[in-house]
Amino acid sequence: MSAANELTSAQRDDLRMIAAMIVPASHEYKVPGADDPAIQADMLATLGRDTAQVAQALDHLARLAGRPLADLDPARRDAVAQEFRASGGAAAATLVRVVLQCYYRDDRVLRSLGLELRAPFPQGYTLEQGDWSLLDPVKARPPNLRRAT
Repeated sequence: MSAANELTSAQRDDLRMIAAMIVPASHEYKVPGADDPAIQADMLATLGRDTAQVAQALDHLARLAGRPLADLDPARRDAVAQEFRASGGAAAATLVRVVLQCYYRDDRVLRSLGLELRAPFPQGYTLEQGDWSLLDPVKARPPNLRRAT
């Protein structure tokens, strides 16, 4: 089941707001904030086993704020975020990890960091299906067997 169906509308709104606070958009570097719709969709689609902890973090955040984060003035929102960081525990850490993980795999962010949109290996060379010749140096090594303790 998608996290979009497991999180309430208020939780999704708070997730979008806290994500924007964690990674705001930068016009200077031409990158979106973590509240970008594509990044948010990626978060909701890939939460998986982290859904329960993210929901717990968002519930804790809602209790601290007393109302939706978007309804708070910026100074109060920052104070709530600081309190959340101090008291959120593992659930807050999971929330931050999920936001950063989805943000830094967005193509626009990768391009802004000067990274190519492909796996770094095999450095542009095409590998034929079933070609295991790259393993020849490994196979040529003598066995390195150790006693398990």
